[in-house]
Amino acid sequence: MKLLLPSLAVAVLITIAVLPNTHSYASATAKADADTLRQLEADFMKAAAERGSQGYMAFYADDAAELPNGEDMLQGKENIAKTMGFLDDKNNHLTWTPVHADMAASGDLGYTYGTYEFRSKDKDGKPTVEHGKYASIWKKQKDGSWKVVMDMGNSSPSPKP
Repeated sequence: MKLLLPSLAVAVLITIAVLPNTHSYASATAKADADTLRQLEADFMKAAAERGSQGYMAFYADDAAELPNGEDMLQGKENIAKTMGFLDDKNNHLTWTPVHADMAASGDLGYTYGTYEFRSKDKDGKPTVEHGKYASIWKKQKDGSWKVVMDMGNSSPSPKP
């Protein structure tokens, strides 16, 4: 019994010393995971700006779903791609900014959400700007790459000056 008590005390002290380090490791990992998703979003937007719909769709999984504002749900990359031709018009500029990113503890599923801006020209050639918000779900693929498996967005009023 006399040996058990000191051993137990040592075990408790070691546990107390290790727990704060575990928490900081978990916090650092969560930040790194969120940073990975933010970088994916930046790469996604760059690809869309440089290569239009082809660049945009390169970030979608084959079995992705799109939930467009005021429209029917689209299932499958091929069906979604049919609606993205507007990105090939050089008068159209879609940009977005992730406000938050998080990843599941499993490390294979994450999400981002934020705001977007779509600049284009109306039928008379006058500039138009649409603002909105979006949410994207990212899934790690078998080959280790990350792809969007679900994306949705909807319009918002213009930001106040």
